[in-house]
Amino acid sequence: MKRRDLLFGLGGTCLAAMPGRAANAPLRIGVLADMSGPLSNISGDGSVTSARMAVEDFGGSVLGRPIEILVGDMQTKVDIGVEVARHWYDVQGVDVICDIPNSAVALAVQTLATQRKRIVLQSAAGTTELTGRQCSFYGVHWTFDTYALAKGVVSSIIDQGGDTWFMIVTDYAFGLSLEANARQIIESRGGRVLGSARYPSETTDFASYLMQARASGAKVIGLATNTNGAENLIKQAREFGIVQSGQRVAALILYLADVHAVGLEAAQGTLVEEAYYWDLDDAMRAFGKRLMAHTGAVPNQTQAAAYSAVTHYLKAMAACGTTDADAVMRQMRATPINDFMTHDGRIREDGRVVRDMYLFQVKSPAESRGPWDYYKLLRRIPGEETVIPLAETGCPLLVQTKQ
Repeated sequence: MKRRDLLFGLGGTCLAAMPGRAANAPLRIGVLADMSGPLSNISGDGSVTSARMAVEDFGGSVLGRPIEILVGDMQTKVDIGVEVARHWYDVQGVDVICDIPNSAVALAVQTLATQRKRIVLQSAAGTTELTGRQCSFYGVHWTFDTYALAKGVVSSIIDQGGDTWFMIVTDYAFGLSLEANARQIIESRGGRVLGSARYPSETTDFASYLMQARASGAKVIGLATNTNGAENLIKQAREFGIVQSGQRVAALILYLADVHAVGLEAAQGTLVEEAYYWDLDDAMRAFGKRLMAHTGAVPNQTQAAAYSAVTHYLKAMAACGTTDADAVMRQMRATPINDFMTHDGRIREDGRVVRDMYLFQVKSPAESRGPWDYYKLLRRIPGEETVIPLAETGCPLLVQTKQ
C-alpha cells in the first residue's frame, strides 16, 4: 500500500463520515489574529475581513447551517492564544481556527487542536515545525514556511556571489526556524555562515548587532527576524553606512507594508518571496481591490490566504455532507486547491500546502508608478522547489503510515 493511500484511507474521503452536531447549530470559524499588536498589520482586520468575504461568497451557510466568524486577539502570547482556542473548541463549539500569525502560538494551538480532534488552518505562521516533528493530521500549513522564505532569497543571493553570511535572528520559534533553514541552504550551496547574533523580539535598537555583522566581514547580513525587526534593521543599516560600505542586507521575510514603512529609497533592491502580491495578475488584483474597499489597506499574502483556506475548508465540508473533522480533512487533502492565489496546489501528507511562490525585487523610487507599486517579478518558483523534501521533515505521520 502506498503511503498516500494509507493516509487518505485508500482514496476514501467522505465515506466514513459521522453525523455532525446539532443540525441547525451555527458552524463557527475562529480567526485567531493579532488585532492590536506588532503583527496586526499582517493579520488583524485584514485576515478577519478576508475570512468573512470567503463565508459571504460561499453563501453564508453550509449543510443548512449558518456560518459564524468569531474573532480572537492572541496578543502574540502563547497562554492567551491557547486559552482563546480552548474556550472556542470546548465552550463555543468552534469547528476550525485559522490565521495565528505567531509561530509559538501556532504550535501550541495545533497541539490543542490535535487533542480535541479539531481542524486548524495555519494561514499566517511560519515555522517548519508545524509540518515537522510537531505535525498533525488536523493541521494544514497553508501559505508559506521558513524553508520556502529562505530558499528563494538565499539561493538567488548566492547565485549573485553572496557566499558569506552573518545572521541576525529574533530569538523565538519563527526566527530560530528561519535561521536554521537559511543555514542549511547556504551551506548546501557552498556558502558559509561566519557568525550570528540573537536578540529579544521586543528589541528596537540594533546598533550592537549591526556592528557585529560589519566586523565579521560577511558579504551578506541575513535577517532571520519578524517583520518589525526587519524594518528597523534595514533603516539602521543604512543610517550606519553599512549598505553604503558594500555589505548587502537580506531580509528573509518582508511584507509590502514593511516596504512602505521603510520607503523605496532604503528598501530598493531587496528580494522578497511571497505567495500573493496584490498587483501581480488580474485575479490577485481583483481580490486585492475588493478587500481594500473594506479595510482601506492593501492586503498581504497571509490575509489573502485566510480567504483561500476558509473557502477550501467549506468546499470540502459541503462535498462530505458532514462537519466531522476526520472526514473533512481527508476531503481537503484529496482535493486540489485552485483559487485566485493558488494554482493546482495540494496538501501534502505532512500537512504542508505545496504551492507556487514568487520571487520579487523591491523597485527603486524611479521604477514605481504610484502608491503600493513596489515589486517587480523576478521568478515564479514551482511549488516542489519551495518545500522541504518529505523524507527530511521528521513528521510522525509519515512514520505511522509506514507501520
